[in-house]
Amino acid sequence: MKKIKKIIPVTGPSITKLEVRFVNEAVKNGWFENSNKYIKWFEKEFAEYIGVKYAIATSSCSGALHLALLGLGVKKGDEVIVPDITWAASAAAIKYVGAKPVFVDIDPYTWCLDPSKIERVITERTKAIMPVTIYGHPPAMNEIIDIAQKHQLYIIEDAAQSIGSKYYDKRPGSFGDAAGFSFHGTKIMTTGEGGMFVTNNKELFLKVDSLSNEGKDPNKLFWILRIGYKYKMTNLQAALGLAQLKRIDELVTKKRQIFNWYKQRLQNIDGITLNAQMPHCYNTYWMPTVIINKRYGIKKERLMKKLKEYNIISRPFFYPLSSMPPFKIKVNNPIAYNLSPYGINLPSGQNLNEQKVDYICNCLFKILKVK
Repeated sequence: MKKIKKIIPVTGPSITKLEVRFVNEAVKNGWFENSNKYIKWFEKEFAEYIGVKYAIATSSCSGALHLALLGLGVKKGDEVIVPDITWAASAAAIKYVGAKPVFVDIDPYTWCLDPSKIERVITERTKAIMPVTIYGHPPAMNEIIDIAQKHQLYIIEDAAQSIGSKYYDKRPGSFGDAAGFSFHGTKIMTTGEGGMFVTNNKELFLKVDSLSNEGKDPNKLFWILRIGYKYKMTNLQAALGLAQLKRIDELVTKKRQIFNWYKQRLQNIDGITLNAQMPHCYNTYWMPTVIINKRYGIKKERLMKKLKEYNIISRPFFYPLSSMPPFKIKVNNPIAYNLSPYGINLPSGQNLNEQKVDYICNCLFKILKVK
C-alpha cells in the first residue's frame, strides 16, 4: 500500500461561494445601522431551525453554557449532573459559577449520559442536569426530562455537537430550559469560533441577553444593570454562520455519507465498534468513531501515533472528565473508563472522499493486523 503524501486532517468545514458572498457583503455593508444585521438574522433563522423561541449568538458554546447557568441562578454550593464523557467545556462552565460537576457514567451504546444512573447521585444540592449530545447522537431526553421534573431540576443541554441531529423528530436544544451550541471550526457548520444560547423562556432570554453584553440595560444606553460578560458574536461571524445554516442539510448529508463509507468497510470487523444510532434518533455522525477491542493490545494514543505515520490525523475519544486534574475525583463509572482508552475519532472533514476512506481503513487494518 502506497503512503499518501498529503496529510488527511481529522475534520474541516465546507466553504463555498455562498459563504464568501455573505461574508463579503457583511464586510462591505455590516456597519453603522447594519452593525447587528447579520447577528439578528442568524439568531432568528437558527431559533427557527432548532424549534425554539429565542436565540442569542455568542462567542463560544462554553460562553453559552456559562450564561445559561448564570441566568438560571446556579451558584456556589449547587451541584450539576454531567456525563463523565464529554468535552471539558461542559464541566468548566459549571465550575465558572462555583458549582460542582457531578460525573455520571455513559450508556454503552450511545455514549451519552445514562439516565438509569442519574437518580443515585441526586442530593438536596442538585440544581440541574446537563445532558450532552456526543459525536452527533442525542441523549435519552424523555427519561432525563422525567427525572428532572420529578426532582424539580433544570435541564441545560450541551448541544455543541448536535446540529442536524433529531430525537423523536425534535432537535436537541429544544428540550431543556436552555441550551448551548458550538460553531467551532471542527463542527458540521462553523463561524470559525462561536456559539448560540437558546431557550423558550422569555425572562431567561432577556436576562441572558443582558449578561452576554456586559450587563447592559437594553432600555438605557450605557447603563449597567449587573456584572456581565463580553460573549457577543461579531457580524462577520454571523454572516458566515447564516450561509452555513442555509446549507445545513447538505452538510449533514455529507457527514452521514462519510460515516456510511466507514461503516461499509468496518462494521463486520470483529472487535471494532462504530457509532450507534438508536431507532428514535437521527445521528449526524459528527465524528465517526471506532472503539477497538482491548484484545488488539493497542490503546488510543498509540493507535493515533501509528495512523499519523501514514499521514492520517485522528482524535482521541473523550477522556473521562473525572480523571483530569481540574475535575479529578474518584467515581464508579466503568463504561466511561473501559471505553475511553480504546476509542478514536477518524477523519471526517467535509473534503473527504471515498478513496481516502479506503486508504484510512486499509491503514487501520494494517496496524491492527486485520486480514
